Amino acid sequence: MSREWVNQAIENIQADFQRSADTHLIKLSVSSLPDIDFYLKDESTHPTGSLKHRLARSLYLYGLANGWIRKGTPIIESSSGSTAVSEAYFAKLLGLPFIAVVPQNTAKRKIEQIEFYGGQCHFVEKPDAIYTESERLAKELSGHYMDQFTFAERATDWRSNNNIACSIFEQMQHEPHPIPDWIVMAAGTGGTSATIGRYIRYQCYQTRLLVVDPDNSVFYPYYQSGDTSLTGCGSRIEGIGRPRVEPSFIPSVVDDMQPVADSLSVVTMHWLSEQLGRKVGPSTGTNMWGALQKAKAMQQHGRTGSIVTLICDSGERYPDTYYDSDWVSRTIGDTTQAQQQLHKLLDEL
Repeated sequence: MSREWVNQAIENIQADFQRSADTHLIKLSVSSLPDIDFYLKDESTHPTGSLKHRLARSLYLYGLANGWIRKGTPIIESSSGSTAVSEAYFAKLLGLPFIAVVPQNTAKRKIEQIEFYGGQCHFVEKPDAIYTESERLAKELSGHYMDQFTFAERATDWRSNNNIACSIFEQMQHEPHPIPDWIVMAAGTGGTSATIGRYIRYQCYQTRLLVVDPDNSVFYPYYQSGDTSLTGCGSRIEGIGRPRVEPSFIPSVVDDMQPVADSLSVVTMHWLSEQLGRKVGPSTGTNMWGALQKAKAMQQHGRTGSIVTLICDSGERYPDTYYDSDWVSRTIGDTTQAQQQLHKLLDEL
């Protein structure tokens, strides 16, 4: 192995990190909840436009440090799109070939971004086929299967090193309620929830972690039952939920889980986009619904405090899907009842 090339590759990734400022923490005012402060960690401002930029950087550094990635190594990843976009970016930075194994229904904009960074897309019909096909391609090409679903929770330094949890608490230092009552997020690999949950415990904070889960995902049933053999048919909310229990999902660091109907994710996405004056992605709608639910519970108990959640990516990636009413009607179904639920919740707050 050429240590010189590996050293330079790590230096290139670290230099890229230093050129990027931290992501913003946006305060959201909800008029019916004057005593509870909402904050949104805006991960859409990363160079590749999503939370997965952090994960991709960590996975490359992990692969390089372990000796798995060398000069010319083809990189293969199984993804619903966002991680593949970010990994394609770093592959281009290091001059490595990159293949993303993605479901056929992956958003068109994500496919275009993968290809923009020089990556190739390898499509599979069933979402759960991405794993075996990635393994097959890596073996066939003598490449490295990045396998975000296995290595996400161990590639990130959860103690500090500018991880997302550390960033959130540093940015909250001067706020009225600097220690959030809740951090709310959905899980894709489970790596980010593991990082945040571990960091909260490591720092002895009283903050609790809520993980919200979309329809057809196995994470919530697994959290309830502990059955690792559970399988599903795949989430309709891109980037979150899984058809199988992923190794990186660590339920013991999660304080609470809630299922969120896909229709609620979509209508809350649209509501939040109106509040912010810009479009957010569907998984952010899932997150925000969970945050509103916890705010309602806090209000009912007469509590004040703060809640932090994530803007996972921009809604600009989904003009042909979640922002297309015909597509939503065909794929998600009638959202009228979900709209009524959201309005009822906001009216009751």
